[in-house]
Amino acid sequence: MKELLERIQTEGVVIGDSILKVDSFLNHQIEPSFILKIGREIADRFSGERITKVLTIEASGIAVAMAVGLALGVKVVFAKKGHASTQTGDIYTAPVYSFTRQEEVNIFVSSKFLTPHDAVLIVDDFLAHGQALKALVDIVRQAGSVLVGAGIVIEKQFQGGRESLQESRIRIESLATIKSMREGKIEFA
Repeated sequence: MKELLERIQTEGVVIGDSILKVDSFLNHQIEPSFILKIGREIADRFSGERITKVLTIEASGIAVAMAVGLALGVKVVFAKKGHASTQTGDIYTAPVYSFTRQEEVNIFVSSKFLTPHDAVLIVDDFLAHGQALKALVDIVRQAGSVLVGAGIVIEKQFQGGRESLQESRIRIESLATIKSMREGKIEFA
């Protein structure tokens, strides 16, 4: 997606050699029209697949997941970080380690929102080490749902997330894949 690559180059801020800050358009401030284009692109990459739910993790993935759900005409479920007192009944849970926040949290999804009858597309803003995606895959499997694949906005290839998931044989579609980041420069794959 050419516009996404351009926005990453012009607005993205590289911090160190592993953090890409894109908060001006993706994960702090969002432009609804641009997020809708991203959602349409992810939906198009999975056209022809039977998808009944889009699954993401709070908080940054929600806007993109909503745009994908809108494009596909399906409901969006987001895994909550931490168990809310309003979550009652059976729940699916999985641990996630956040390298950005340097902490492990458990994510939770109510069993009434993911069932064995669902075909699930996971959507997230970033794929880096693969921890969030692994946890979401675990949630889908706990639910007995069919995993269609994962739509990712930005993949940091050099952090090995895709490789860590290869044994799961997940179809991963990334809109922008970054090969490396050094000295404020971004090299796309």
